Amino acid sequence: MKALVIDDEKSLLKLLELGLKEASYEVVTAETGKKGLELFQTSTPDAIVCDLGLPDLDGIEVLKRIRQLNSDVPVVMITAHGSVQTAISAMKLGAYDYVEKPFEVEELQIVLERAVREHQLAKDYERLRTQVESDYDFGNIIGSAPSMKNLFDRVRKAADTKSTILINGESGTGKELVARAIHFNSGRKKKPLVIVDCGSIPANLIESELFGHAKGAFTGADTMKKGLCEEANQGTLFLDEIGELPLELQAKLLRFLQESTIRRVGETQPITVDVRVIAATNRNLEEEVKQKRFRQDLYYRLNVVPLVAPPLRDRKEDIPHLSQHFLKKFSKAYSRPIEKIDPLVMQRLSQYAWPGNVRQLENVMEQMVVMTEGNILRIDALPPPLSEAQEINTPAVPETEWDLKKALHRVQSYTEEFMIRRALEKTENNKTKAAELLGISRRALIYKVQDYKIEEVAPSELQD
Repeated sequence: MKALVIDDEKSLLKLLELGLKEASYEVVTAETGKKGLELFQTSTPDAIVCDLGLPDLDGIEVLKRIRQLNSDVPVVMITAHGSVQTAISAMKLGAYDYVEKPFEVEELQIVLERAVREHQLAKDYERLRTQVESDYDFGNIIGSAPSMKNLFDRVRKAADTKSTILINGESGTGKELVARAIHFNSGRKKKPLVIVDCGSIPANLIESELFGHAKGAFTGADTMKKGLCEEANQGTLFLDEIGELPLELQAKLLRFLQESTIRRVGETQPITVDVRVIAATNRNLEEEVKQKRFRQDLYYRLNVVPLVAPPLRDRKEDIPHLSQHFLKKFSKAYSRPIEKIDPLVMQRLSQYAWPGNVRQLENVMEQMVVMTEGNILRIDALPPPLSEAQEINTPAVPETEWDLKKALHRVQSYTEEFMIRRALEKTENNKTKAAELLGISRRALIYKVQDYKIEEVAPSELQD
């Protein structure tokens, strides 16, 4: 680690330099504020020690100029007896801490170590937060089918509002992924995202988990506990499988949504919270309302912005792109040199009905990657039921599609993409030979490769 020490008292400067070097610091020193600022910009220290009293610029001014350079490097101030109030003012301006003269070098070492450690933790947190935001950017949710484009459009419009959202969809369609994308593309992205699986919490604990409890509220409540609604304050609360919530809790959840207040179990005083609620379900809540298993007023309160995560069988054009995405993900995770998917495998994947939706496809791709030793996923790696031909003879046209022209176009596009992939595989990606096999021009092949997003096409190839 590198420390910059700024002090006009030469004997103290030398003492600090020697003491910090013994503690494995690389030390650079300056006797004036101006020289210290110059060294700060050229030496990129991990921490700064600066005396408040300097002959040219005082320590407060040095601190201000460091912060004006958009630097968050920790600064520890040295103050003489009687100027502690000034040191406290420096902390309000962004100094990490201060030490008061006289002090031991070991005391400064402890403060510096803590400052550098906390600064590094803050940087790591910011890096991870940025990575998470990137992972859940809309562009990283794979889908070009019309149903997915409609979902993306509605999500973008609703994300940066406080409106309650209800996501409907079968298990495995990516409802939690949609909820995360909404949170990390909203103004609440730097605040907590608290996820609650309403179906996995025992019924007798749900109220305590959601709203918290007071000490002694029930047997085993040895301390006060905040509930998940309170933990999500200023952020987002994602209630997954909301249809599993017991009726007796639905009334209390409704009150929370209407009043933005909660009461811990065993307490009477309401607590105000600011929470954006996203709920998800694989049940038909309208039918649940008719069957008296779900409160109608709660359903309407949740269903302010309804979203639908479509099943994979209704967006089969996305299967090749999802498969390639999972291939890259698991090849990297398991250090497998797998680069391609055999066209026959892709055909099976594209024709299968996928009752478990995207989650099932992800699991299948992981299994295939694990069981493959070569650089191509071949048909012998397919697990049941995909390995059984009779199980996958489902039409390439969704059951909801009745327009004959659209159906024929879908089948034609699927066949065209399949043949192009097979020809490229056969010719080891030689586009000239692949075009000859298919009986089309090389230029036409390149445009189709681009249209079907089979691979990235260089601008120079389009000009050939």
